[in-house]
Amino acid sequence: MQDVPVVIVGGGLSGLYAAFLLEQKGIAYRLLEARDRLGGRIAVASFSGALHNGQAAHDTGIANKYSANQDSANALITDDAFDLGPSWFWPDYQTQLSTLIESLNLSRFAQFEAGDMMVERATDQQPVRMQGYKSAPSSMRLVGGMAALIEALYARLDVKTIITNQTVQQLSRVGEYINVQSVDTSGQLTITRARHVLLALPPRLVAGRIAFEPALPQELITQWQHTATWMAPHAKYVAVYETPFWRDNGLSGAARSAIGPLTEIHDASTVDSHGALFGFFGVPAQARQSVSDIVLKQHCRAQLVRLFGTQASSPVAEYLKDWAQDLLTAMPADINGNGQHAAAPPAKPKTGAWQDQLTGCGSEWSAPFPGYIAGAIDAAVIAVQSLPATVLSKE
Repeated sequence: MQDVPVVIVGGGLSGLYAAFLLEQKGIAYRLLEARDRLGGRIAVASFSGALHNGQAAHDTGIANKYSANQDSANALITDDAFDLGPSWFWPDYQTQLSTLIESLNLSRFAQFEAGDMMVERATDQQPVRMQGYKSAPSSMRLVGGMAALIEALYARLDVKTIITNQTVQQLSRVGEYINVQSVDTSGQLTITRARHVLLALPPRLVAGRIAFEPALPQELITQWQHTATWMAPHAKYVAVYETPFWRDNGLSGAARSAIGPLTEIHDASTVDSHGALFGFFGVPAQARQSVSDIVLKQHCRAQLVRLFGTQASSPVAEYLKDWAQDLLTAMPADINGNGQHAAAPPAKPKTGAWQDQLTGCGSEWSAPFPGYIAGAIDAAVIAVQSLPATVLSKE
């Protein structure tokens, strides 16, 4: 059994930033991540030019993949990286996140929105072209995709404290300590003893996948169970082209459709290389699961042809990521979710045996930005700042 002041459960953005803040304070920790990669819902597909049309994006093809056995980050983050999870941030009002990105020397660029948009209203009507609009404040993206943020944080951490392929199954209160029980892919059990646990996971995932001994207050568990996980019901499709040909016709790459399968489409092109379009599926998660990826992508290509012309029929690569089928993101309750950002629930027990013992710091626990990338940063800051004096004094 290993003792550390803090265990972080989850290696997404909030978990990694919490680790970053703890290192700055000189507080020892151990981060446990169930996936074989870091980043959580931040995931990108990296196009090398060698991929073939019809290839689906799986975790093994996501660029921000790290192993606990690696001495440093080895992600192949290039300009040709396409976000399969969150894509944008808004520096004008997400100032904390923007400041972090600046401090990490990451390059940003504005979402391309110049030109007209396409709209599909009904199956018996041709798509119509109409004046586009620009978001205010401006939506920004990162060169290399949002995984560049994960890579930059990981490069600044003590990687010996980060362990992937460790699924936390139970937290047990034993005296002044918490026994964190996790298993690896072979089923081997590890117990790590901590004075405080930071839950860098969606609240619903914590409530549904981790056992607590003694049990958490029922009211708190119920609130966590009812907090929808952002991205969990969604799926994204990305089509990569040699050039953003739609711009030659004065189109922004944006589209809205009442027909589908994609209801909302945007330009996903990189700064200096390939063009790309991405869309959110409007097809419910249960219906998507009854159709193969090959068929879904055929329908997506047909829709892009309707909207942007025959050049859209032959992408050089395409990717599909269905978050509803990701067991480390979605719970059954998410499948029929409305896909909206949920209000932040309480982040910690206020009474009982778990008071001052654990804190939720996933992005859904951020009051101003629940579910957003900025929320992951906000929640991590608040969680680390609120660590009890017993954690700091026992370091």
